[in-house]
Amino acid sequence: MSATQEEEQEHEREREQSRRRLFADLTPLRTSPHYRRLWFGNTVSWVGQGMTSLAVSLQVYDITHSPFAVGLVGLFSLVPLIVFGLYGGAIADTVDRRKLGLASATGSAVLSAALATAAFAGFERVWFLYGIVALQAVCAALNSPARSSMIPRLLPAEQLRAANALNSMTTTFGMLVGPSLGGLLVGVGGFQTAYSIDAVAFFAALYAMWRLPAMLPERTGAKRASVLDGLRFLATRPNLRMTFLSDFCAMILAHPRALFPAIAVLWYGGDARTTGLLVAAPAVGALLGSVLSGWQGRIRHHGQAILIAVGCWGTAVAVFGLTRNLWLGLLLLALAGYSDTVSMIFRNTMMQVAAPDEMRGRLQGVFIVVVAGGPRLGDFLAGSVADLTSPAVAITGGGIACVLAIGLLALYAPGFRRYDAVNPSA
Repeated sequence: MSATQEEEQEHEREREQSRRRLFADLTPLRTSPHYRRLWFGNTVSWVGQGMTSLAVSLQVYDITHSPFAVGLVGLFSLVPLIVFGLYGGAIADTVDRRKLGLASATGSAVLSAALATAAFAGFERVWFLYGIVALQAVCAALNSPARSSMIPRLLPAEQLRAANALNSMTTTFGMLVGPSLGGLLVGVGGFQTAYSIDAVAFFAALYAMWRLPAMLPERTGAKRASVLDGLRFLATRPNLRMTFLSDFCAMILAHPRALFPAIAVLWYGGDARTTGLLVAAPAVGALLGSVLSGWQGRIRHHGQAILIAVGCWGTAVAVFGLTRNLWLGLLLLALAGYSDTVSMIFRNTMMQVAAPDEMRGRLQGVFIVVVAGGPRLGDFLAGSVADLTSPAVAITGGGIACVLAIGLLALYAPGFRRYDAVNPSA
């Protein structure tokens, strides 16, 4: 081989390494067939769930012509997620997580099939739709802790950060593509088409769960897994506790989503399409945060990365409240979404690595409550402050409050700043 050819091969290897450092690490998909099937199944089911979520809202409005009735769909979903999230985590720390995942995913598939059957039969009752949505939330609250606590059993610890980036990509992709595809399918084939495809899509997740080995929790103490024991454990683990507190800083203090319809009109002179752009921008940034996550593999101090990411979220939101240029505003919202994904990837990795296996389900249950409840509290706070002052004060003030709060938390918990992924401590 000539020297020129050797140099070309060396340059090609360097380019390949550069691409790997930039884009998401696919090592978990290459090394673990179980994780690969689970990831693919979750991707398909997330798209299906996004389709059904939009289809239900459209059907409720089609029946009632009431925005309030559509808003109740979110309430009927939120309450079961919060109530059953904690208990779902306790159950996941007691039983075979594979069986729990199978049972809850089967329940979700049956409920989607029930929606499709009712739509085919012309059965249009709002109470029926509300009931199905609530039961779907129960299944999700049981499925998520089981599925999340399986992943550390399928992959070595050094691959968990990459796996969480891939999982984030799945979730964001489903949130972006699912509703759009659902609207298209409802327009072309009716509600029954979206519901039917969602029911079929669950078979991908069911197949992945079916192929998994048994996933009994590694018990070291009492056989009964208590929700209170999980909360007591969290109270004695400052680093894990900080992962939740840092997320609250972003989601409660600096969450401008509820104000998007108002500022689309007041700031940009736009309409519903402008609101759609504002809603989509953080999701696009979040997707980029997953796709361009290769650099995160070189970060050892995950707590420090979380603090910086939350600070970037708050800064982006605060500056967004000051701008009146739509494209600059969208860029800032995308930056906020990117920062949120970075924070989420490291937070999930810390929970999976630093927590013992017998507590992972309950911690994931707490995570569901935080993820479900935090943004809703943020919506309420932003709306209340905007009503008393102005949207600009609510958004910019919230962003500044987020930065100050995360700074105080950083001073309060120096151990969190020093957290080392090589030698993790809860």
